[in-house]
Amino acid sequence: MARRWVWWSLGGVLASCVVLIAIAGGVLCEVALRPPRRPVPPNFIARTVQITAQDGVSLRAWLFIPARSNGDAVLILHGIADSRASEAGLARMFLARGYSVLTPDNRAQGESGGPFVTYGLREADDVHRWVSWLTVERHPRSIFGLGESLGGAVLIESLAVEPRFSAIAAESSFASLYGIARERVAERLPFPPEFSRVLAVPFVASAFLYARLRYGLNFWNASLEEAIAGSTTPVLLIHGLNDKKKLPLGTRRFWRLETGDMPLCGWFQGRGIRERSALHRRSFESGSSVSSRLTVTPAIDKERCQFFLG
Repeated sequence: MARRWVWWSLGGVLASCVVLIAIAGGVLCEVALRPPRRPVPPNFIARTVQITAQDGVSLRAWLFIPARSNGDAVLILHGIADSRASEAGLARMFLARGYSVLTPDNRAQGESGGPFVTYGLREADDVHRWVSWLTVERHPRSIFGLGESLGGAVLIESLAVEPRFSAIAAESSFASLYGIARERVAERLPFPPEFSRVLAVPFVASAFLYARLRYGLNFWNASLEEAIAGSTTPVLLIHGLNDKKKLPLGTRRFWRLETGDMPLCGWFQGRGIRERSALHRRSFESGSSVSSRLTVTPAIDKERCQFFLG
């Protein structure tokens, strides 16, 4: 009788844990899919433009047109819980150098429609459509991409469906959604980091399963490594090596990939996210080369990465 009671107790505890993990996974998923929106203030030097995504969602952006064009264009993507307004400074910097600049709001962010963020699953095709629109609207000789955080990840993931970029730069991106999700959950657990990462696994798996069953989103397919390995577009990887908010593990994993014909240009050596971002902006705004602040592989194709290396 006592033994049966023990087994029933263990079964009850296990069932409670499964229910708890399932509920927590659902909550985590809903929070991740619906980050807060930032308002978009008026911008009197840019034109507001709009396209329709593959699933009918309305996507909006600012188009900056230079007084004297150099014939090229840059597409800039913002990070999570942000809007195109955060990229206005970078847009003006490129605008002053003759680039046409397009700064979209990612879906479910800023003024773009969509019920939720899909971390590249649908945004990759959104980028493809923006490039098509920009090609028709401005007829650029070359189109370059610059993305920060989630924007960098979306740009990399878009390489699987968009081969027209002459080069892209991804700042503080991640290598896989599963990896960054596990880190985000683990850092909120009151245990040592290694143990927290193990405990985070069932919660992340539960969140992914919830997204698949309720919304048809297979986040296991959100692998940037596959996109970057199958592309020949030059990629500049930028990351603060002591960045505590988003560890540079993803950047290092990209660097270890066998990339074939695609040159990986390097990564940033700043001490942290604020210093990295400030130096990155000053480097471009002063017109100086960023190559002095990069660790660059000797095998780099400098001609193809010239846009980034100055």
